[in-house]
Amino acid sequence: MATATQSAGKKTAKSRSSAVRKTTTRRTAQKDAVALLKADHREVEGWFSQFEKARSEAKKLELVEKILLALKVHTQIEEELVYPTSREFVKDEEIVDEAVVEHDAAKKLMAEIEAMEPSDEMYDAKVKVLSEQIEHHVEEEEKEYFPQLQKSDMDLKAIGEQIMMRKKELMAELAPAQPKTVQ
Repeated sequence: MATATQSAGKKTAKSRSSAVRKTTTRRTAQKDAVALLKADHREVEGWFSQFEKARSEAKKLELVEKILLALKVHTQIEEELVYPTSREFVKDEEIVDEAVVEHDAAKKLMAEIEAMEPSDEMYDAKVKVLSEQIEHHVEEEEKEYFPQLQKSDMDLKAIGEQIMMRKKELMAELAPAQPKTVQ
């Protein structure tokens, strides 16, 4: 019969083992290309949600700067690493073509927003439309495109590693040295 101390020790060891497995699984999943891209989607969705609630121009500007930087990095990564590689693995290449067109439309709107100030008349409306465009794009990727990638032989772990390295490079390259301030 095990003593209370031995049982507690076994439970602690079991808990540690379980925690290690969960941590290892989480770390591994984050290196998967689809998991990384989905994490980017959730982050930007959160910022769009915060923007809708924001009242001060300074807060809106801060959020828009985060959104635009994240979207620039994300779209460039998808266009450089994910879309070209995936063409040979997806059943319907048209889904990739549509994603590229959606990126182009978003980039044009992003450039317009970047040239504006939060006090400008159409600022909030343009950010809202960008949010809706991105929401549509994310929905198509996550419901149609990503499942095709996950069922394919595409090496999502290798692409995930490339994504992480490229993201670091792009963040260093594209992140503003000093954020713009509201006048």
